[in-house]
Amino acid sequence: MKKLVVTCELEITLQVIGGKWKPLILYYLIEEGTKRFGEIVAYIAHASPKTITNQLRELERDGIIQRKIYPEVPPRVEYTITEKGMSLYPILQQMCDWGAENVSESYDILHPQCYETCTK
Repeated sequence: MKKLVVTCELEITLQVIGGKWKPLILYYLIEEGTKRFGEIVAYIAHASPKTITNQLRELERDGIIQRKIYPEVPPRVEYTITEKGMSLYPILQQMCDWGAENVSESYDILHPQCYETCTK
């Protein structure tokens, strides 16, 4: 496997969670547990299934989530956060808190996640 050359450690984090929908996917799996592909797509209504698929593949490749395929017809696929993925929770929680603290009237939140901060 070819090594990536990065500027600093922060870039490693950005390589793993960078992408418009990756933080949402991760936070959803951490907060709600194992989910099927259709549930993730329904949760992130603004993203295309193809985009979600690509981001899930990248997260799986980096060991952040685990994909389990059940030998059924039609096939059932579930995604679960890994221990490595769980280590990102404090970062994601801070991002969520910041968004909740800085929300303005120009945003309509479909799925509030930062319950403590959003309800203040």
